[in-house]
Amino acid sequence: MADDRTSRFQAGQTGLIVRVPDAEPVVRAWRERFDPSARAGVPAHVTVLFPFLGESRIDERVCSALNDVLGRHHAFDLRFESCGRFPGVLYLAPEPDAELRRLTEVIADQWPEAPPYGGQFTEIVPHLTVADGQDDAVLDEIEADLLSKLPFTSRVSSVDLMVHDGVKWQEGASFALLE
Repeated sequence: MADDRTSRFQAGQTGLIVRVPDAEPVVRAWRERFDPSARAGVPAHVTVLFPFLGESRIDERVCSALNDVLGRHHAFDLRFESCGRFPGVLYLAPEPDAELRRLTEVIADQWPEAPPYGGQFTEIVPHLTVADGQDDAVLDEIEADLLSKLPFTSRVSSVDLMVHDGVKWQEGASFALLE
């Protein structure tokens, strides 16, 4: 079951995501085949912050602080009408993405020891990964299919803490945004 890409997830890793359930009918089959996080139990989502704190650091104080920080932000709608790419990666681009960026920034400001993507990238690009580690021909095929199913809109009303148990990702907690 675990391949080289799924093994990159370690027990005790955590991340913060916004679920995009309206994307599931559009992306599920492709994600199950080509996105290691889907095979590891992560639903269609846009990452807010990964990696977050190690699971051993997630306590009532951290959850309370997350609830306070996230609870100040209003729920919002995202529209998905186009695809984007990173090398070897195809994703759906959420629009507008300003509120997603804001969520990432406020959490990273609160926990500077957990920079987005481990500080690997200078710019945060909110995205819903559909395929990872594929060549352009495969990504072209997937993109053509996705574009025939777009656009769709999804409501973001919470941020979920996901925890990796060594095999799968599980929801650890959910933090509501203001409605």
